[in-house]
Amino acid sequence: MKAFIPLTKRKNRRAVLHIVLLEPEIPQNTGNIARTCAALNARLHLIEPLGFKLEDRYLRRAGLDYWPLVDMATHKNLEEFLDSCPGAELFFLSSRGAKLYNETQFPEEAFFVFGKESTGLPDELIAANAERCLRIPMRKGVRSLNLSNSVAVVAYEYARRKGFQKL
Repeated sequence: MKAFIPLTKRKNRRAVLHIVLLEPEIPQNTGNIARTCAALNARLHLIEPLGFKLEDRYLRRAGLDYWPLVDMATHKNLEEFLDSCPGAELFFLSSRGAKLYNETQFPEEAFFVFGKESTGLPDELIAANAERCLRIPMRKGVRSLNLSNSVAVVAYEYARRKGFQKL
């Protein structure tokens, strides 16, 4: 069995799709999201604190043998992440967003920020970025989709619009 070595702060290529997880809590979700990032050649950003260790067996299992293909960076906090990508076009995904993700124009390089499983994005972050806060439509009474599913929906829509470049 190969050793599990997450690729942290690898910069051997320039991603145009960035998936940003703010304080993810469930290793299986993060592992599934890592697989989606590997499939789409997207960069995965994990903002601490994490609800698990990067060596977690559930994280490894969910990511299967895709970890060598995952371009991943970890950040100590939101401020450090923001400092690492000045001028980046950020989109914040929340069930409380006013705009639908599928009715929004995306730039060539986009960063999609998702909140933690239990509470989503902080209210202050949503309020400060209301014009860039997007939601996935769903029927009333459904609080939210699984984080991994939400990432896949938005990431594949972005990739589809870009013509599945290099895939």
